[in-house]
Amino acid sequence: MPQELKNNRLIKALLREPVDMTPVWIMRQAGRYLPEYRATRKKAGDFVTLCQTPELACEVTLQPLLRYPLDAAIIFSDILTIPDAMGLGLKLIESVGPRFERSISTLSDIKKLPLPDPEQELKYVMDAIRLVRKELNGNVPLIGFSGSPWTLATYMIEGGSSKNFSKAKKMLDKEPDTLHLLLQHLTDAVVLYLNAQINAGAQAIMIFDTWGGMLSTPDYMEFSLSYMKRIRDYLKTKNSENRVPVTLFTKGANQWIEDIAETGCDGISIDWNCNIGEVRKRVGDRVALQGNMDPSMLREDEEKIVGEVRSILDSYGHGPGHVFNLGHGITPDINPENVAILVDAVHDLSQQYHKK
Repeated sequence: MPQELKNNRLIKALLREPVDMTPVWIMRQAGRYLPEYRATRKKAGDFVTLCQTPELACEVTLQPLLRYPLDAAIIFSDILTIPDAMGLGLKLIESVGPRFERSISTLSDIKKLPLPDPEQELKYVMDAIRLVRKELNGNVPLIGFSGSPWTLATYMIEGGSSKNFSKAKKMLDKEPDTLHLLLQHLTDAVVLYLNAQINAGAQAIMIFDTWGGMLSTPDYMEFSLSYMKRIRDYLKTKNSENRVPVTLFTKGANQWIEDIAETGCDGISIDWNCNIGEVRKRVGDRVALQGNMDPSMLREDEEKIVGEVRSILDSYGHGPGHVFNLGHGITPDINPENVAILVDAVHDLSQQYHKK
């Protein structure tokens, strides 16, 4: 029997349906700012083991829900699970970031990449989703996610995180056909991966294009957005229960909002470098908007946090289609008590914007 959601504000907001108050969740809400997360990670031994152990991934997914009345859970995982499943060997090095044992530099490297089976090489993610759904018991929806093909490609070509992405840019400039082959292969992998997440129980999907904003407009359209649109076109956006909304996030994408809205996505997540009210005027009723408080605002006192929440809600204005979030992920230095202030402020202050 389909499981009825007790709190479906997130799904309704992403589908631009009326809600009683603006839903809120936080990028990286299961993370290092929580002492209970740090304890679980210590128990796991390292980040990759934490991701690949379904019981522990379930535990940290649920931790923020035990603290705060958030309107969604997001599965604890990493955007680099697909490249790791392709055999590149993911490691997370403290104070350095993600690194791969092997990188991609030639056409031959790309042709050797396997297409991971989500219920084999990535079964730990699906098992974590199934566990979390069982534990949530319909209280709030569960968000599944993936990195975008372009963002995944940058890490694979560079061998990890990078400051200037010189190798990825060189391949784009000098060997665009080779890069397209990699991006299409990643697109196929992401479609399989996200459809498997939906089948396992994910009730909303996000695609994180962390590094799309570094591209020129023509390059963004050709090497990033076109592939996210292909993914959107091939997603089975209905699970055994309801329609599954899809949200796209490109950091630094303010100039391309209208183009993103044309992909057929249900929501666009925006960073803090734009005004959400102005973005709403540009896209009209085509998509929902998620965001967009500056994560650094959570270092401020209660008065400033509440004031910023009020400002963003007022900028978006009345009516459906807003999911409150940060403009990027929460940082490890944030006091957990400030997150409680944020969540309560969104719920308290937003009700006036949803009255008929």
